[in-house]
Amino acid sequence: MKVYISADIEGVCGVTHFDEATLSKEESRWAREQMTAEVAAACEGALQAGAKEVWVKDAHDTGRNIMASKLPEGVRLVRGWSRHPMMMMQELDATFDAAVMIGYHSRASAAGNPLSHTMSGGIVHLLINGQPSSEFLINSYAAATQHVPVALVSGDQGLCDDVKQLNSHITTVAVKQGVGASTVNIHPATATTRIKDGVFSALRGDLRACQVPLPGHFTVEIKYRDHSQAYVGGFFPGARQVEPTTIAFDCDEYFEVLRLLLFVL
Repeated sequence: MKVYISADIEGVCGVTHFDEATLSKEESRWAREQMTAEVAAACEGALQAGAKEVWVKDAHDTGRNIMASKLPEGVRLVRGWSRHPMMMMQELDATFDAAVMIGYHSRASAAGNPLSHTMSGGIVHLLINGQPSSEFLINSYAAATQHVPVALVSGDQGLCDDVKQLNSHITTVAVKQGVGASTVNIHPATATTRIKDGVFSALRGDLRACQVPLPGHFTVEIKYRDHSQAYVGGFFPGARQVEPTTIAFDCDEYFEVLRLLLFVL
């Protein structure tokens, strides 16, 4: 078994303010330690479930947050950004049996997390086929292009609820709940235990049921906070500015959606 883990930080247990998610800020140290602990727990669960290869993408901000020496030996860690359109799923291909998402968070404008956003803090919403979209949905569709099921997602309760609405077979681990600008968190050690146990159980289950179906056509709408971003985004091939702050894009291949997001977000 070969398992891919994509890791973010805004959905990590305890993380509540963007200063805790910014590498240059001193208080990010403990948040990066907890992110590392949650990723290590996911790796351990995968290895115990029989994984022979585990790859991890550090998919937050600089891509340089996870403390590699604290991961199990043998795990491959992808740091930084190649600028490939797969972005947070860089190096994922059809050779993987399952994907796991750790530290993920609620979508832009959702109330499930004080740090909720979708790819960029500069957008109000990102709709795919009319559905308000999170990084989970974007990356689940990316995994679907490679026929890789999403076995488990951890993060805030709001996101976990959205995951279950998309596919009830995907295992979720809620480590916190957003309340306004605050969060209510479980204990960090409890979070890592639940993630490890959850990954183990999910990978031992029916992974085929966790496959996210890929639509045959995609209509994308991106509403920016700044109208100048929509003006520039409207020049991307195939995109059009439909309102002062909004662009739209249509295609049949999801890789073209990923290409769009790489250049306009």
